[in-house]
Amino acid sequence: MSGNMAKVAGVDVSTDHFIGGRRVASKNKFSNISPIDGSLLCEVSAGGKAEVDQAVAAARKAFPAWAALGPKGRLPYLKKFAEGIKARAAELAAVETMDNGSLLLGNVHRVVPRAAQNIEFFADWALTLEGHSIDSPEVVNHVRYDPAGVAALITPWNAPLMLTTWKVGPALAAGNAVVVKPPEWAPLTCSLMADIAHAAGLPDGVLNVVQGIGEEAGDALVNHPDVDRISFTGSTDTAKIIGQAAARSITPMSAELGGKSPFIVCADADLDAAAQTVAAQYMNAGQVCLAGTRVMVEKSIEPGFLEKVRTAASHMVVGDPRDKDTRVGPLIHKEHFERVAGFVDRAKAAGAVPLWGGNRANFGELYFEPTLFTHVSPELEIAQREVFGPVLTWQTFTDDDEVVAMANNTDYGLAGTLFSRNEKRAMSIADKVTAGTLWVNCFFVRDLAAPFGGARNSGIGREGGTWSFDFYTDIKNISVRKGSFA
Repeated sequence: MSGNMAKVAGVDVSTDHFIGGRRVASKNKFSNISPIDGSLLCEVSAGGKAEVDQAVAAARKAFPAWAALGPKGRLPYLKKFAEGIKARAAELAAVETMDNGSLLLGNVHRVVPRAAQNIEFFADWALTLEGHSIDSPEVVNHVRYDPAGVAALITPWNAPLMLTTWKVGPALAAGNAVVVKPPEWAPLTCSLMADIAHAAGLPDGVLNVVQGIGEEAGDALVNHPDVDRISFTGSTDTAKIIGQAAARSITPMSAELGGKSPFIVCADADLDAAAQTVAAQYMNAGQVCLAGTRVMVEKSIEPGFLEKVRTAASHMVVGDPRDKDTRVGPLIHKEHFERVAGFVDRAKAAGAVPLWGGNRANFGELYFEPTLFTHVSPELEIAQREVFGPVLTWQTFTDDDEVVAMANNTDYGLAGTLFSRNEKRAMSIADKVTAGTLWVNCFFVRDLAAPFGGARNSGIGREGGTWSFDFYTDIKNISVRKGSFA
């Protein structure tokens, strides 16, 4: 490796961009701080228009040969890429924990394996799209999934490696070349990912990484005239800005955005399982867009169920995310901590009452106590806006129509969770809740073949299975009259 390097968790990580198969430094830098203890991990190259232009040009140059390989030709490269992620799983997990404060055990056992699976799965799925035909009385329709070109992939800081590979996998498998803009608050595992892709033999320019601030590198990327697809995961407000840029050039855009998901517990539920799952909403310090932050409990079981949740939540230990006993680590950044604390302070001032938590944890600067608010009226900000921290609200309902109305009483529609042993009742409620994903008697199960995305302000489009390829390709129908060839 060459260029500027940093030692993070004992791992050598490049702090430069990866463009056209080589490391490229920028004169401008930004500081990368670990949320665990506030230590400076490194100074990272901050790209802008010049670096984005270079990366898009490299991707455009690499695209024709990569696209021409077809799904079978690309498969060996992508399989080797996935194997490279597996081989460096311990390093990736350790760096991601230092970079964004997520739990080390979760990164080792769940996040990094899923990152490798994201690459493997879509490489295999692309094979299923070849040779797809529709027979009509007069013609045979040959459906082709043609690579779109250059895909701009903008990823978030709460799970940067996993959510980047969730985009990179289908984009590359479809035959596109990509430019990744990683999150400035946690860019390092995307840098390692570029090294792994290069070692796997991906041709120069097929995968590029430009680091930088969203208003600079991100803005240049989404406004670039030679970008054919834009995929973004992040906040609704940022998506509106990106959407305006995409509209100017009529560039297709996919967006997976925030949520304010309901967590519905019916009186006929497995209450022990439901209580444990409520407590699990504090995972990753609540920095999970899918989290069921609005707990809605059938009134008849409220006292007993509340005690079950209190017991389960008491085991959500706040601490160093490298410690195997920790369940809640730090918030990502001082700016984000102040945002979460602001939501909590305003909720208290508006009359909401914390049943527990509500303050900075006695561990470190960016650690916040798992919090549950009661006396939450539907119109309160804390019940309407995404906090993205370890903060839940508690409401009760008396019948199914009431809870459906409560569940749908936000601008979001990303996900929902429902516990009930009554199948007819559960499916009736699930059918009426506005959400891209509704888990029944489970949580956070993501089958890569299934569609994933949000309704309302929670997103545009769907990812997963063929839905990903619908986005990352231009779908062509070649309609041939039967018997017209000699």
